[in-house]
Amino acid sequence: MKKDSDGLTVRDRIINIYAHGGFDSIDPQDLRGRMRWYGLYTQRAPGIPGGKTAVLEPEELDDRYFMLRVRIDGGRMTSEQLRTIAGISTEFGRDVADVTDRQNIQLHWIAIEDVPEIWRRLEGVGLSTTEACGDTPRVILGCPLAGELETDVLDATEPLRRVVDRYIGDPAFSNLPRKFKSSISGCAEHCTNHEINDVGFVGVVNADGERGYDLWVGGGLSTNPRFAERLGVFVRPDQVEAAWAGVVGIFRDYGYRRSRTHARLKFLLADWGPEKFREVLETEYLKEALPDGPPPAQPIQDQRDHVGLTPMRNGKLAVGFAPRAGRLSGSMLTAVADLADRLGDGRIAATAQQKLVVLGVGSADVDELTDELATHDLLVKPSAFRRGTMACTGLEFCKLAIVETKARADVLYRELEKRLPEFDEPITININGCPNSCARFQTADVGFKGSMVRDDDGAMVEGFQVHLGGHYGAEAAFGRKFRGLKVTADGMPDYVERILRGYLERREPGERFAAYVARAEEAWLL
Repeated sequence: MKKDSDGLTVRDRIINIYAHGGFDSIDPQDLRGRMRWYGLYTQRAPGIPGGKTAVLEPEELDDRYFMLRVRIDGGRMTSEQLRTIAGISTEFGRDVADVTDRQNIQLHWIAIEDVPEIWRRLEGVGLSTTEACGDTPRVILGCPLAGELETDVLDATEPLRRVVDRYIGDPAFSNLPRKFKSSISGCAEHCTNHEINDVGFVGVVNADGERGYDLWVGGGLSTNPRFAERLGVFVRPDQVEAAWAGVVGIFRDYGYRRSRTHARLKFLLADWGPEKFREVLETEYLKEALPDGPPPAQPIQDQRDHVGLTPMRNGKLAVGFAPRAGRLSGSMLTAVADLADRLGDGRIAATAQQKLVVLGVGSADVDELTDELATHDLLVKPSAFRRGTMACTGLEFCKLAIVETKARADVLYRELEKRLPEFDEPITININGCPNSCARFQTADVGFKGSMVRDDDGAMVEGFQVHLGGHYGAEAAFGRKFRGLKVTADGMPDYVERILRGYLERREPGERFAAYVARAEEAWLL
């Protein structure tokens, strides 16, 4: 498909042919291939159970509507931009909107006839869906509060923007072996999860007191999870653009293409090792050696979501809040944009944990903003369970999903709030509808991977394989999984309550859940 025509060429056909001819006029190669280069995936047709996901042909799973992903590099939006996305959701997308764990906003129920007008509105406020999907450089993660916090190692806003402006939509990188995920951040909280990106630039201070970036490559999850590795180099801010392009160039030129299941940078790095990767980057792409550099400091806190009140350099506050496992609506987003204008400085940002932040709020306006958000069930002071729960798109819209996720997540954290009101530790619970790990189940304290399981009566029902004790940071580890440990979807609350009660009873002073799992007897976790 990519040999026949570059993915970027589909835009003209969408505008000039498909928007006029309707769904039935779309060429199959464009429908299930190139349209992803502009953030468009067909939705799952309603009513198809998860047990049919791997059985039916693609055309049997396709609905006649699309998910449309709006890329928001760095996560930062103006109220005008958010209001535009909200209006599109309400007018064209049945008032559904999801904030993702990669700082995108996804819309659903989009008809092909409406796409040109949607693009016109997005591009009119400086937004885009270009390369939001496909075998391309996806949205580049950045700290949503970059440059606003006293704790910042450095402000990565300009390096990130230079990369986006120069390379997103450039045919030089529009035919990669597969998708490519990036983060560029100077956040002291490591909120962009550099450990699982194909390339990550992490703010550091070298021995001379110079601020720059530590370069990590080769991270990724899905069915073969692997943490990124340091190349051991120090990258100055003015070198980020070239270093990023060099890493992407290596992936384009040397990445594996024979099998899509093997076509991620992590497999190349596993074979080469960081020393060879650094050598090729310096000699073939940068044409200069990079100095050795230090590793990043440990994150100053481990929740990485910017929820709650965060002091800004200018004396104002950033107010972060938790939607329902990333699920919102256009109407809610319109309300948030209005509140950001009235009680903040007109800026909003998405985090990499499916949360949103209103910037520039005066201390006198915090209580009013908190109360106004709460009327929309958007919580600045959420429970540990609401704050820590994420879910992917799931069976409702995704053609790869096996189980429902968003509704399950909502039931789960609300049940845990009732059953364990005394729970007093941060906890991450990530719910994924299939093995592809869009919601990062391997890196959560409690990770659920969707599958069909047998209930007590022997019937096949929606359920999950359980992974426990995943975490980032020092001694990062993927969650433990146990042979045969699966729960039905209906049994999730009972299971999580049981293992968390065990943790509360047996934990040592100051011991987090992941550390407890690492030393736990298997019987404690079943």
